[in-house]
Amino acid sequence: MLEPRLPTGRAAPRGVFAMPIDGGEGGAAGEIDVRPAELGQSGGFQPLVVVHGGAGAPMTWLDGCTHAAEAGAAVLKNGLDALSAAIASVIALEADGRFNAGLGASLKLDGDAVEMDAAVMDSTGRLGAVAALQDVRHPVLAARAVADTAHWLLVGDGAREFAARCSLTGNHEPSARARERYAEVVSELARFWCESPDADLPLRRFWNYALPWDEALKKWGCGTVGAVVRDATGQLAVATSTGGAVPALRGRVGDTPIIGSGFYAGPRAAVAVTGAGEQIVRTLLANTVYRWIETGLPPADALKQGLALFPPDVDIGIIAVSERESAGLSSRGMPWCQAAV
Repeated sequence: MLEPRLPTGRAAPRGVFAMPIDGGEGGAAGEIDVRPAELGQSGGFQPLVVVHGGAGAPMTWLDGCTHAAEAGAAVLKNGLDALSAAIASVIALEADGRFNAGLGASLKLDGDAVEMDAAVMDSTGRLGAVAALQDVRHPVLAARAVADTAHWLLVGDGAREFAARCSLTGNHEPSARARERYAEVVSELARFWCESPDADLPLRRFWNYALPWDEALKKWGCGTVGAVVRDATGQLAVATSTGGAVPALRGRVGDTPIIGSGFYAGPRAAVAVTGAGEQIVRTLLANTVYRWIETGLPPADALKQGLALFPPDVDIGIIAVSERESAGLSSRGMPWCQAAV
């Protein structure tokens, strides 16, 4: 349900607030929680970190979001900017091992490759992204490094070589959770294959792995982690990271590293999106939500309109922070959390 606004002149509560939007005991899917942030005593903006763990992620992982929000808040308390805080939050999620990002990134269809995407952007114009990146523990740091170059996006082998020059590469073994998830979906899809042996699955026709299709069946899925932040100066920032959807051909890139689709930040808001990437890119969802907020629509209403662009059975989640408010919304469940400094 929509929480009432705080009276004008009253500061938003400080601390960490967990938002269990999961369609289960934590609340009905599609609910929104909004927390206005009034001007501080010095006339500045109240620093705030909002984090999500991915559309469809279980609510038992909410503690990971809380830890990530606290990590970002600690950066703000030390006087660093919004982008630094957003990156710190995403690093915590990448290091967790449960989320589909960083150490927890999903195995690709061959059961061996891990390809990751990440992006960062802030209201000052800094922008960087990587896609189909391998052998990096924290893709969000590679995206941040790209923001210091003349480019905004690096992909594949070029992105890996760049990350190596930045001393960001290293042995990246799939997490135990990723291997368990792979075994589960292979088993399920193998059962489907046996029941429908004549099915002409599109991915089978265009299979581009050395390992035969029949030895590497895997289920579809999605999952992106993200953070949006407002600092004391009013700067806004977003950071995102993902292990990508499955099943996927080698080199598949979804919405996460695409500006305006999986993320956007400008003077009026920062927006992070998670869910079905192939559908999200068709609506430029992050930019669409941003433009609505820019024209004066409250973040809560902008998120509702954004979600309404998709069928109700499609996994979509959105978080946003504006100059004064923050909001989060999901169609079928998304653990998210925010921390006010």
